[in-house]
Amino acid sequence: MTSGLWELVAEGVWTTVQLLVFSALLGAAVSFVVGTARTHQSRIVRLLAGLYTTVFRGTSALIMIFWIYFVLPLAFGWQLVPMWAGTLALGLTYGAYGAEIVRGAIAAVDPAQREGGIALSFTPWQRMRLILLPQALPEMIPPFSNLLVELLKGTALVSLMGMGDLAFSGNLVRLALQESAEIYTYVLLIYFVLAFLLTRLMRGLEKKLKAGVGKAPTPKTEAALKRPEATNAGGAV
Repeated sequence: MTSGLWELVAEGVWTTVQLLVFSALLGAAVSFVVGTARTHQSRIVRLLAGLYTTVFRGTSALIMIFWIYFVLPLAFGWQLVPMWAGTLALGLTYGAYGAEIVRGAIAAVDPAQREGGIALSFTPWQRMRLILLPQALPEMIPPFSNLLVELLKGTALVSLMGMGDLAFSGNLVRLALQESAEIYTYVLLIYFVLAFLLTRLMRGLEKKLKAGVGKAPTPKTEAALKRPEATNAGGAV
């Protein structure tokens, strides 16, 4: 490929990364707000949060992008640029899935921890902030890591409304060179590298959070897990 075509691909990668960051931030905010609302004492709050997750988990992300980009202008007389339309659609959609991750992780915390907070006269917000979330966060990271990779792959949907992301730029290069196999292989590899970097980043975050609540394995434990045969040999008589 020529330098100009590589620049087009690089611009597509940058657009994809921007969209991923913006929609992930929105999705994370939605996940924690709706997820904690799903555990609220008020039945009305739980019902509204449950309605949100039901609606957005039951609709297509692609159709949601089209609806925000094409239908909203007809209703309100203004139109979002493709970047913000894609961010809003992806963030709200994947945030609904993330809300269930948050709800499940909070529900999995030992009930004795909640009872301890009540015994200390903590308010519900204090129990959530000081007791429940610090213990639930490490358990959220693995499913959030998978969801983030799915979100990365979902960013390719915005190419259908003409946004110059990686998928759209790769298709333009394919049309220019008439080389489908080579170009799409490059695009696949770029998506793989981005996904690999995301998983490594999330794995490091998981270890850090687990260390903060005393769940990280000690060096001796890790060494023992790596050498089980040595432990068995030592215990044999």
